[in-house]
Amino acid sequence: MASVSLKLFMDKESNQVLFAEAGKEFVDFLFNFLALPVGTLVPLLNRDVLSGFQNIYQSIPNFGDAYLQPNFIKDTLLKPIVYVPGGCSDSLQLPNVELSTPRRYTSSIRCHRYVSNDKIAVCPSCRSSIRTYGGIVDTSSIPSSVQRGYVKESVTYMVMDDLEVRPLSSMVSMGTILKKFNVKDIEDLERKVVNLSMDVGLKLLKTSLHSNSVLTDVFLPMLKKEVETEN
Repeated sequence: MASVSLKLFMDKESNQVLFAEAGKEFVDFLFNFLALPVGTLVPLLNRDVLSGFQNIYQSIPNFGDAYLQPNFIKDTLLKPIVYVPGGCSDSLQLPNVELSTPRRYTSSIRCHRYVSNDKIAVCPSCRSSIRTYGGIVDTSSIPSSVQRGYVKESVTYMVMDDLEVRPLSSMVSMGTILKKFNVKDIEDLERKVVNLSMDVGLKLLKTSLHSNSVLTDVFLPMLKKEVETEN
């Protein structure tokens, strides 16, 4: 995520990040949180966040074949694939999370009753592995600017402290935000551009599960540490 940056707008008096201006890649990254299966979260987050989910995850590798259904493949739960429309930029990929363009698979030439997005699934009809390629979502006719991810590239987005996202379409919307925080002029706010690393991306993911002041909780300690280091 080194190529992704945010412009933070901060209120010194309240010591709070009010909102950030962001581009497509950061918004796609946030939206992709909703597509992550729990099985992808467990290796990324700690026990304090997931609690019992981690115990379930750790139980699966201990089960031998004698106790499992013959068509159950452990990796479908332990290493699930996240399907993103048109794929997603490599710079936004979380560790241990495989992103893929949705594909369609069928079991074999003998059976086409079931179709799956997962090539390692098992057909519930003929019990064959679903490995025969049945097609791929055709994105060749879609403009390159909208092939990847969820939102359009030619738009600036506003991300609030609680991670609410909205298009920054006009100064009217900006004026509404400033009024909400009792700020007379945007020039009264301190601005800071921050570059995102994968560690910061993980902090955003973890913090979003328990906080309504995500940007403040993640970035203010980082900025404070930078200032202390410089001094």
